[in-house]
Amino acid sequence: MDVSAGDVSAGERKIAIVGAGLIGRAWAIAFSRGGCRVALFDPEAGVAAAARDLIAAALGDLADNGLLGGAAASDVLARVAVADSLAEAVEGALHVQENAPETLEIKIAVTAEIGALAGPDTVLASSTSGFVPSSFTEAVPGRERCLVAHPINPPYLLPAVELVPAPWTDPAIVARARAIMESIGMVPMTMIREADGFVLNRLQSAFVYEAFRLVAEGYVTAQDLDRAVANGLGPRWSFMGPFETIDLNAPGGIRQYVERYAPLCARIVASQTTPCDWRAALDGGIEAERAAALPRPAIAGRQAWRDRRLMALAAHKSDSDGKIGT
Repeated sequence: MDVSAGDVSAGERKIAIVGAGLIGRAWAIAFSRGGCRVALFDPEAGVAAAARDLIAAALGDLADNGLLGGAAASDVLARVAVADSLAEAVEGALHVQENAPETLEIKIAVTAEIGALAGPDTVLASSTSGFVPSSFTEAVPGRERCLVAHPINPPYLLPAVELVPAPWTDPAIVARARAIMESIGMVPMTMIREADGFVLNRLQSAFVYEAFRLVAEGYVTAQDLDRAVANGLGPRWSFMGPFETIDLNAPGGIRQYVERYAPLCARIVASQTTPCDWRAALDGGIEAERAAALPRPAIAGRQAWRDRRLMALAAHKSDSDGKIGT
């Protein structure tokens, strides 16, 4: 297989987006903003065309926030075309990003169909957040091309992407997928081997699990816990991860941090072994507290506020990278 990582930025690259729902639309924005031609396909009639209209609206917001790299929204949108068939979408594609529903049977069928149609050197990536690649790619023709490329939604504002190989994935394919992602401004993280939940969902699950426990057991309100994260851990974690954080938080670096705080952390972890019933926690007041803080009819407006804040943060990070460094 002739798969090199060095040729992914040459010429006008074609990317196939299979599945034009929320994640598919977001990927189309990320790839087209990165200079790629995007072929957008969805098996349900009219969905891909409607998705292109939604992409146009999002590109306008991104342009207003300086997040199109100086390009006009119309120029970026011109790179997105609707494909009439899966075969048309994947023909000549450097990379296929599959966004089918999170049902294992559908993933197996769609990935097999893509594998039969795509070129021998095409990267076959899935956006799944719930299935390890070995669970749905084993019977795919040319399965060595398959991996998971799991984004954080929306990927055009949150650039982290997890690359997860199956046991049979060609390392050269992983390298090519990583180079493609980097070429469009994404920040890939490559797993050495697959694990249920990948990395980010495993970290997030542990964090959210303890958040539920602290509220359910009466230590803090949901609102104050959210405030503590948004104004404490969140700002720091927006530009560096936990290992760099602890390395900077002790004069002697990470080893001194471990020597100082490992016993405390061990005591805390020992107290977290009893399972927390999330449904009971909801009934015990978390759901009511959230509904009081944000009435259900106001959710759409708050989601728009979240996205505007993420755009402002993305613009700030881009500006800071240039002025301060990464």
